[in-house]
Amino acid sequence: MRAVIQNSVGGPDVLVIADRPAPSPKSGEVLVRVHAAGINPVDGSVRAGYYPLLGEPPFTLGWDISGTVEAVGPGVNGGLKVGDAVFGMPRFPKQAAAYAELAVTPADEIAPKPQGIDHNHAGALPLAGLTAWQGLVRHGGLKPGQRVLIHAAGGGVGHLAVQIAKARGAYVIATASPGKLDFVRLLGADEVVDYTKGDFTAAVRDLDLVLDPMGGDHADQSLTVLKDGGVLVSLLNVHDTTRAKAAARNIRVERMSVVPDREGLVELGKLVDAGKLAVHVAKSFPLEQAGAAHAFLATRPIGKVVLTA
Repeated sequence: MRAVIQNSVGGPDVLVIADRPAPSPKSGEVLVRVHAAGINPVDGSVRAGYYPLLGEPPFTLGWDISGTVEAVGPGVNGGLKVGDAVFGMPRFPKQAAAYAELAVTPADEIAPKPQGIDHNHAGALPLAGLTAWQGLVRHGGLKPGQRVLIHAAGGGVGHLAVQIAKARGAYVIATASPGKLDFVRLLGADEVVDYTKGDFTAAVRDLDLVLDPMGGDHADQSLTVLKDGGVLVSLLNVHDTTRAKAAARNIRVERMSVVPDREGLVELGKLVDAGKLAVHVAKSFPLEQAGAAHAFLATRPIGKVVLTA
């Protein structure tokens, strides 16, 4: 099979196409023929060596998968069979090797592909969608009628989070750069703030929940717009001083990392098929252009970038 490998950390040019033996599923696993593999910012960080999740190269990147079941290992429950269309984010943060024509995944970490979208869009959904779902619903406890702030709403996680929050009956305020403001409005955000025009804390207040992908000082700023008793969900580390300020106001701080979640995938699929969640794919690239795809993602396009096998 063809797979994208890297033998050293570095820029996008370290990603090369190679021939590799096809893997075989073990107990509780299935072999998936990958039709599309989403690319996420964490992929670039691992590739460059900034975030050494996979240890030293060589390795194959990628966690987002959409494809069809090619073979089923022993002990697989749940009715999966050869030919089923599936999607998921297996093994994260361990190696899933999604940048390949074939990938082995635990059967309980994938779910039926939403019927309303093709493989390219389904392959773009799992990691970003689960991050948004787990952040808002599992960690944030989002309830109908709450006021929620979603930062970087034109990005992969953000554009899905806006739609998930609206689908759950929230009033959504979103921050975005100038070129993404109209896109975020079309997603259904009730208010959109251009974060390049000054401090967002001057534009919003009295929030129940903030989803913050930046952590650090940005999380500290986000704290100031929350009500006492609100929730701050951060995708990156939060300062101890921020936690102390939060505790003094009975604000719950959740530092989250996305995890494989079949139930969450099923919920995302329901939203997609109900017409309440759409994945925006900025551009698709073939496997052999993985380096170009990473370079394109670094330009911070609207939505997601996908590799097709």
